[in-house]
Amino acid sequence: MNGADTTFVLVSAFLVMVMTPGLAFFYGGMVRVKSALNMLMMSFISLAIVSVLWVLYGYSLAFGPDTGGVVGNLDFVGLKGISADSLTGKGGIPVFAFVLFQMMFAIITPALMSGALADRVKFSAWAVFLTLWVTVVYFPVAHWVWAEGGWLYDLEVIDFAGGTAVHINAGVGALAAVLVVGRRIGFKKDPMRPHSLPLVMLGAALLWFGWFGFNAGSELATDGTAANMALNTQLATGAAMLGWLVYERVKHGVFTTLGAASGAVAGLVAITPSGAAVNAMGALLIGVVAGAVCSWAVSLKYKLGFDDSLDVVGVHLVGGVIGTLLVGFLAVDGVGGLTQFGKQALGAGSVMAFSFVVSWLLAKLVHATMGFRADPDDEAAGVDQAFHAETAYDFSAVGGSSVRDRGGPAAAGSAAGGSTAAQGPRADSARHDSHDSKVDA
Repeated sequence: MNGADTTFVLVSAFLVMVMTPGLAFFYGGMVRVKSALNMLMMSFISLAIVSVLWVLYGYSLAFGPDTGGVVGNLDFVGLKGISADSLTGKGGIPVFAFVLFQMMFAIITPALMSGALADRVKFSAWAVFLTLWVTVVYFPVAHWVWAEGGWLYDLEVIDFAGGTAVHINAGVGALAAVLVVGRRIGFKKDPMRPHSLPLVMLGAALLWFGWFGFNAGSELATDGTAANMALNTQLATGAAMLGWLVYERVKHGVFTTLGAASGAVAGLVAITPSGAAVNAMGALLIGVVAGAVCSWAVSLKYKLGFDDSLDVVGVHLVGGVIGTLLVGFLAVDGVGGLTQFGKQALGAGSVMAFSFVVSWLLAKLVHATMGFRADPDDEAAGVDQAFHAETAYDFSAVGGSSVRDRGGPAAAGSAAGGSTAAQGPRADSARHDSHDSKVDA
């Protein structure tokens, strides 16, 4: 056993675990106050469900001995045959450390989709969809990309840490689910602004911090490749934030905190598949392109009419495609070129096609059997109260009754996640529908 590499992989796994709560805060701050807790729970439930599924059969399907290039067999069901002394073939890492590290990838990938469905789905239906999706979509695609014998692995598609298996997969899966579930009540009519931009910034910071484990940890060794990946992660993320803010300033005349946070995430997404194969200048180029293009892409939902609540498609799908394709040209050491670009395009396209079709079918199945969409009254009143019997903030504790007695807005009612009319304009003045601007709203 290599003690240094094992420690590195374990610490990286812990960092990736932090990304899921970070995602919860990032998404939770972007929704309206009446949906904040539900948004947190949609990420946190993935920590519970996927952890169990991964040990029962997920690891075996993703990394078990290959079956036809598309999925692993069931040799490792329940981690059968693996002990504390079992080592991976690369670098003397305990298999349990690798299992834990890859478990965190499996957890965050379906959680990424939750932002597209914010405000309007049943929590129980989301849990069932998540279970089906990670089983039928994520586990096989992870095998394609990262397992020996997987057909994209054998094709030598470059995806160091998850541009295809994680971000493209989740982004297009989210799009398919959104098309089944439909738009929120009031989409393109009512303001749907973030209720807490400080939470958004906190979540983005946790994601950025954890992403070093996500990216550099994927090398599974303390070597120069891991160091290069960590450096490029920082460079691309900074460049993407600048690209997003510059585009935002030119298009809308402002630099927003939401834009800074979203630009950072777009850069993190884009460098994920490519960072180990490019140099520092390539990382900067990938970052700035991802920031500007993703900033433009998030407005497409208004033109095309699909309600991707928190811009999962615009950031994760588009950012993942950018990083996956650009590495075809920017890879160093004689790897990049038209041939590699063709492989990258095939990898991205095949994951998009498979994930969209299967995700749409799974969403239709859930919708037909138990109903995916929340009841309209529950959606209007707030899914926090409907599905969790809780609220994120107790407004009545700041004198709600006295406000009501003076004829003002019913602050006590807003504690239950009431509508805009119930909360009054000041109580809901922070709402913003993801990246809506005064131009796009």
